[in-house]
Amino acid sequence: MAIPPPDAARLAALNKHYAFGLSEAELAEFGPAVAATLASSERVEELYRASAPQAPQREWSKPADNPLGGWYVTTSVTGAAEGPLAGRTVALKDNIALAGVPMTNGSATVEGFVPSRDATVATRLLAAGATITGKAMCEDLCFSGGSFTSRPWPVGNPWDPTRISGGSSSGSAALVGSGAVDMAVGGDQGGSIRMPSAFSGTVGHKPTHGLVPYTGAFPIEATIDHLGPITRTVSDAALMLGVIAGVDGLDVRQPTELEPVDYLAALERSAGGLRVGIVTEGFARPESDPAVDEAVRAAIGTLTEAGLVAEEISIPWHLDAMAVWNVIGTEGAAHQMIDGNAYGMNYPGLYDPELIAHYHRGRHARGSELSKTVKLVGLSGGYTFGHAGGAYYGMARNLALEVRAAYDAALTGYDVLVMPTVPYTATELLGLDADLDTYLPAALGMIGNCAPFDVSGHPAASVPAGLVNGLPTGLMIVGRRFDDATVLRVAHTFEQAVGGFPAPPALTTVGGQQ
Repeated sequence: MAIPPPDAARLAALNKHYAFGLSEAELAEFGPAVAATLASSERVEELYRASAPQAPQREWSKPADNPLGGWYVTTSVTGAAEGPLAGRTVALKDNIALAGVPMTNGSATVEGFVPSRDATVATRLLAAGATITGKAMCEDLCFSGGSFTSRPWPVGNPWDPTRISGGSSSGSAALVGSGAVDMAVGGDQGGSIRMPSAFSGTVGHKPTHGLVPYTGAFPIEATIDHLGPITRTVSDAALMLGVIAGVDGLDVRQPTELEPVDYLAALERSAGGLRVGIVTEGFARPESDPAVDEAVRAAIGTLTEAGLVAEEISIPWHLDAMAVWNVIGTEGAAHQMIDGNAYGMNYPGLYDPELIAHYHRGRHARGSELSKTVKLVGLSGGYTFGHAGGAYYGMARNLALEVRAAYDAALTGYDVLVMPTVPYTATELLGLDADLDTYLPAALGMIGNCAPFDVSGHPAASVPAGLVNGLPTGLMIVGRRFDDATVLRVAHTFEQAVGGFPAPPALTTVGGQQ
């Protein structure tokens, strides 16, 4: 497709944007030179189209039965006849590509996109025998911990459909929690696997950063992007992790080599004698419900009764890590997710040019429909980037090394760290028209314990810690980087000690779908 050469007005706008100081006459001289470079772009497009994949024909439909609003579309894509996931149904968070099936990433700006390639995790799930039964609703561009910003409808909680299921993997947790699907894949940049799991009564594991390839999922910010399992049991989380983990050679978030681990077999080892650090700063936060803190401390007591040794430990960086995450999550995400049309540039991974172009068009046509959380990212991150040119982001990434080191130091004396996953139980669903002072805390007020481990990259799992006033809450277990097996082993020990986790009451009311 021929690219029209830039006119004088466009060149003038670029001259102003880059502060080049070119005169009108000088810009006129540059015009033909700029136009001459366009031939390479056109040739690259021609070469790319010659080998670009074509989307397969896969059947999908709008969900007929969707009481919580957890499905975006349903399908039945079957995998290998045999494998560790044979006979198991899986939902993919709708920021994960399943070729030939619509993907909206919870946003009007992505609506209408149909990917041509399967994400690596989808390919691996199918090769392991899973049946992918649909795409699970998620928050608008995945930037919210509530479940009310998603388009075209919000997602209700399986324990009380009038309340949030948590986000941004809202549909993934709601579908697993309600029993509509055996397991799901979620994404986590600020807690978005663990928080909906805590609110909805499921197990959610955020793997070590880079353990699971992010290839084919809509990014927010490459240094904090994670994919991982949401399941009803810890053994299912370990089973899925074993399937989706490992280097794919396409995602620069990953190390070049990873030793394979049998996470399911690791659960058979006793956790007795392991040392547990109770992070003081994870409790009694300004937003904390004392009843949730109490439930989590009772859960830690169950671990000690099972033979683990627990002690208090103070990690001051756990509080300051939120400032680091805020800069990465605004300035970094504004640069990549918004200005960079999800992928940005400057890394040698696999891109999705069709998604980049589709979202670029959608963002300019329907940007007014983006959530208030995404608009906050753009306004705040764009402002600080314009003010200092990315210096604050550079400071935050450097400080992220100190955050990681603080947790690493704590984990030299303890095998895992524990704290509440979320500081309170599920709140009531809001409308999109809520005023900003109500909207932002409802969307982001629960991330304080989770987001620091997206910055540091440590593995973290949420397991149901018990019910508070009839609603679930979560115990978060954090381990050494690439020691996901120990995190899951401790989670499994707790699960076995309490005899498993209860299921929600039968759904009797319609939830999120409008």
